[in-house]
Amino acid sequence: MVPVSDKPARHTLAEDAAAIAVGTLFVGLGVTFYSEAHLTTGSTAGLALLVQYVTGLPFGSVFFVLNLPFYLLAFLRMGMQFTVKTFISVALVSAYPAFMPAWLDISGINPLFAAVAGGVLMGMGILALFRHRASLGGVNILALYLQDRHNVPAGYVQFGIDLAILAVAFFVLPLDRVVLSIIGAAALSMVILLNHKPGRYMGVS
Repeated sequence: MVPVSDKPARHTLAEDAAAIAVGTLFVGLGVTFYSEAHLTTGSTAGLALLVQYVTGLPFGSVFFVLNLPFYLLAFLRMGMQFTVKTFISVALVSAYPAFMPAWLDISGINPLFAAVAGGVLMGMGILALFRHRASLGGVNILALYLQDRHNVPAGYVQFGIDLAILAVAFFVLPLDRVVLSIIGAAALSMVILLNHKPGRYMGVS
């Protein structure tokens, strides 16, 4: 029988690059669903969507700027490699909205489907980034830090802060869109909670 090493298997640079490309694409598609259905989510992406609805400013620009203050925390707490990967991930998600209209033409989308499917897509995208030691900045950094340092599941942290951010949506969106946004946030966090637990996934970067 071949002995099994207790040492976690490391991801290669190519694996990290592929995960970041796929993960950010999933998130970008989920954000597109939310934008088309006039929904929001938690974390800095949700704040960026709300700012877009209120001011008309592009999601990508707002999302990129909102994440700038978190890079120092990422560097101090999670290291340079994590910070660089996170910066690249945020930059990609910020850029996708500018290209999505040329790639995808959505003439109509059911709001409930957009909430659930968009939440699952974003959750899967964030999960891919988490497993390759990257994030989308903001709350993701805090969630990963608390899980790594204090064994608090990232899904719980993400969902709790997301609910607080979604409370702001009551002042911006109609009630039915806020309810659907909360359903979507639950779907997103459930994906992370069920699939990203301490000690379950051994691949490291």
